[in-house]
Amino acid sequence: MSYIAVIGAGSWGTTLASLLAEKGYDVSLWSFEKEIADEINNRFTNSTYLPGAVLSRGLKATDDLEGAVKKARYLLNVVPTQFTRSVFKEAVKYIHENVVIVSASKGIEHGTLLTVSSILNEISGNQSAVLSGPSFAKEVIIKLPTAVTLATNNPETGLLLQEIFTTAYFRVYTHSDILGVELGGALKNVIAIASGISDGLGLGHNARAALITRGIAEMMRLGENMGADKRTFSGLSGMGDLVLTCTGALSRNYSVGVKLGQGMKLSDILASTRSVAEGVATALSAFELSQKFGVEMPIVEQVYKVIYKDKSPAEAVKVLMNRTLRAEF
Repeated sequence: MSYIAVIGAGSWGTTLASLLAEKGYDVSLWSFEKEIADEINNRFTNSTYLPGAVLSRGLKATDDLEGAVKKARYLLNVVPTQFTRSVFKEAVKYIHENVVIVSASKGIEHGTLLTVSSILNEISGNQSAVLSGPSFAKEVIIKLPTAVTLATNNPETGLLLQEIFTTAYFRVYTHSDILGVELGGALKNVIAIASGISDGLGLGHNARAALITRGIAEMMRLGENMGADKRTFSGLSGMGDLVLTCTGALSRNYSVGVKLGQGMKLSDILASTRSVAEGVATALSAFELSQKFGVEMPIVEQVYKVIYKDKSPAEAVKVLMNRTLRAEF
C-alpha cells in the first residue's frame, strides 16, 4: 500500500492519519511535539488534542520531518495555516516531485492573503488537492457518518484520492473548484465566531439563523469576485461546513465567539487552549481581502473589529442591525 505522510498531529491530522492507517495504508504522522509522537506510538492515544480516542494500531508517529516525508507518495497537510509556510519550507527539501499534496487546513495566510494550497504550490510546485467539509474530528474518530469534499484540478487524481480517503463512515465527493472549496473552509470560521458571539450575548436562534444566511451571502460575494464558482458555497465545503461550525459546541471558532460574547478577553480565551481557532487569524485576512476586492462583508468586518480593534460585541451587533435598508437579492 502507498506510503502516506500526514503533517500535523492536532485533532484533525491525528484523526485522518488513524483513518488511513486503519484502511491498511503505511502512514507516518509528523508531530512538532516529540511527547505527542511518543504517546501515539506507545499508547495509541493523543490525549492533548484528541482526549478519549483510541487510534489505529497501524499508525506510526514521529517528530522527524525528514523521516516522515522522504518516502511519501501522498502527503497530507494539516498544519495550521499561519505555520504552513515555515513547516513546508523545511519539508520541501525531502518531497519528491511526483508526490501529491493534499491540504486539509482551513485558513488564509496573513500578509500574502493566499489560501493554503496556493502557499504549498508556491513552495513546492507539486500537484495539489484540498479536503474540506463539515467534519468534527471527535465525531469522525468514533466513526459517525461524515461527508466531505475533495477538490483537485486533475480528475484522475481526484478519483484516486476519493478511493484512498473513503470509508464506510467517511464519504468523499470530488470537486474541481479548489479556490471555492478553500475559501468556504476558511471564511466559515469567521462567521462561526460571529455566531458564537451572538449566542454568548443571548440573542437567540433568529439572530443565529440570520448570521448563517447572510454569512453565506458574504462568502459567495467574495468568492465570485476572486474567481470561484458561486455554486461551491452551497455545497459541503460552504453551507455544510458553515452550518456545522456555527451551531456545534465542538467548533473551536464558535466557542471563541461565545466567550467573546460573554465578555472574556481574547488573550485569555486563546491562552486557555492549545488548539488553534483558525477564524481568529482568518478574520484579519478576510477583512483585507474584502478591501482588496471591494466586496461588502459587514459580518466579517465587525468580527475583525471585535478581535483586532477591541470593539464591543454588543456594539458590533448594533452596527449590523442598523445598516442601511436594502433588498435581499
